[in-house]
Amino acid sequence: QVQLVESGGGLVQAGDSLRLSCAASGRTVSRFAMGWFRQGPGLEREFVAAISWIGGTIYYADSVKDRFAISRDIAKKMVYLQMNSLKPEDTAVYYCAAGGVWNMRDRSEYDFWGQGTQVTVSS
Repeated sequence: QVQLVESGGGLVQAGDSLRLSCAASGRTVSRFAMGWFRQGPGLEREFVAAISWIGGTIYYADSVKDRFAISRDIAKKMVYLQMNSLKPEDTAVYYCAAGGVWNMRDRSEYDFWGQGTQVTVSS
């Protein structure tokens, strides 16, 4: 079993930065990729970024690839999402997830989810 706990969300102004953290636990967590997804008001949950524990393969959604950076600390079992130049359209609940073995961008591939952390960007 894998447990995920996100932190670091908050209310910021457009142009500001935030760093989200995801603490992962469980013996098998290193088998999975780690992804960040988000769900805005009235929207479906969408892919943001993903990273593999081994090798550090990274993918980004086009909407964030020049502004966000995903990273991981293997020893601490932590995954981070550095978000820069935030925009009001980045407002969403951000979820950390473990899974994505075959397709790191596919939400349906992820088996374990955190509770989410709210990010609100005011204009």
